[in-house]
Amino acid sequence: MGRFVEGQDREQITLFPDCLEDWIGEDNPVRVIDAFVEELDLADLGFSGVDPEATGRPAYHPSVLLKLYIYGYLNRVQSSRRLEREAGRNVEVMWLTGRLVPDHKTIADFRKDNGPAIRKVCAQFVALCREIGLLTTPSSLIALSASLRVNSSRNRKKLSLSRR
Repeated sequence: MGRFVEGQDREQITLFPDCLEDWIGEDNPVRVIDAFVEELDLADLGFSGVDPEATGRPAYHPSVLLKLYIYGYLNRVQSSRRLEREAGRNVEVMWLTGRLVPDHKTIADFRKDNGPAIRKVCAQFVALCREIGLLTTPSSLIALSASLRVNSSRNRKKLSLSRR
């Protein structure tokens, strides 16, 4: 093919690193999300499911779903179906969740069942991002706070009425 940049053959066998840590840089924002959520006391904030049930299928820990939720809003991925897809193909999300891929219904139920607690955490996260300069451009901060407001169930009716 002469003077063109050529990709690799799709049938070429490659060995990706087994360790996801090799793919996530030290300055990657997912590290901030991970450290932030790990420092929270989810039971005190009002998250359900922090203590596992004795019977039934094991559930996802709320910290995993909260990390996925915060990642989605930081990267403008709000749909639970899109978050499910990202968890299966995005290396950053794989690192963040420990290669867990929650179903879209699980993500949606987590959002529905923990609304007030999620709002508290998001307010703390936005304050932290302002402090450390993660959201340096005003547009990214506005987009994050706007998406949080639009998706709160209280404001959905107000938003639909204001569009008319």
